[in-house]
Amino acid sequence: MRTRFILSETWTSLKQNVSMILSVMLVTFISFLFIGASGLMQAQVTKAKGDWYDKVEIVVWLCPDGTSQAASCASGKAPTNQEIVDLENVIHQELGSVVSKITYQSRADFYKNEFLKQHPNGVFEGRTLTAANMQDTLRLKLSDPTKYQVVSEVLSGRTGVEEVVDQRQIFDPVFNVLNKATIVTVVLAAVMVVVAILLTGTTIRMSAASRKNETEIMRLVGASNWTIRLPFILEGVIASFLGSLMACGALSGIVKVFITDGLSQTVQWMPYIDQRTVWIIAPVLVLGAMALSALASAFSLRRYLKA
Repeated sequence: MRTRFILSETWTSLKQNVSMILSVMLVTFISFLFIGASGLMQAQVTKAKGDWYDKVEIVVWLCPDGTSQAASCASGKAPTNQEIVDLENVIHQELGSVVSKITYQSRADFYKNEFLKQHPNGVFEGRTLTAANMQDTLRLKLSDPTKYQVVSEVLSGRTGVEEVVDQRQIFDPVFNVLNKATIVTVVLAAVMVVVAILLTGTTIRMSAASRKNETEIMRLVGASNWTIRLPFILEGVIASFLGSLMACGALSGIVKVFITDGLSQTVQWMPYIDQRTVWIIAPVLVLGAMALSALASAFSLRRYLKA
């Protein structure tokens, strides 16, 4: 009987306060759209980092024939095969716990497999280059990508080594931009959540004020505080539930239009989030919106409907 009464009162309240309910829905929608966007952006950064950092290597550029600005290449000659083997032995001995794999790439292989793919005619900055103009390299796969500095300290400046390059340095600026964008969306989301809490509390309090006579009658016939408050709390929870569903739908549409059907079709070298990511965070958004609404409503009504 009490459950039927509470649901009846909730339905009556929803019908009588359509405009206020819509305002709560819209604020919840905007707030949790920002929260979801920041979550998706961070998921994108994490996914890209995980994929790229597993693939990137440390490239040890060996000295070329001819002039080089590196002091370790003062001889003007590329290291011999024996010197390369000695360098690999040094890596095994001093960096065996850090380096999991060493791959030697000759200048001929680099020219054929990489340079010509980027410059089909072999022309670079107005010059036609050949394999003789390239450099031998050692490509190191690390067991722990964060230990790059250890490798650099051991190999940089060593005779025969011109430069040690961590490929992660190429991607870090991109990740920095994405992380800053995530921070901006988180700040905006936090502001909108505060607005949503305040508006929800105010809206529910106004709804209770418009039915003050009914609540007084309920109090006189012996209804408990929670029996009086619960229909108003459910009113806010339902509005927030619908607003959060709208936010999830909008996020799904954004991912489909701009990522699945957009970026992933034109920029294929980068891993992207998909609809699965949206549906993973959707329950968090919906439950979070409902919980915040319930807390805001309960706190507001506690101050308004005093025993």
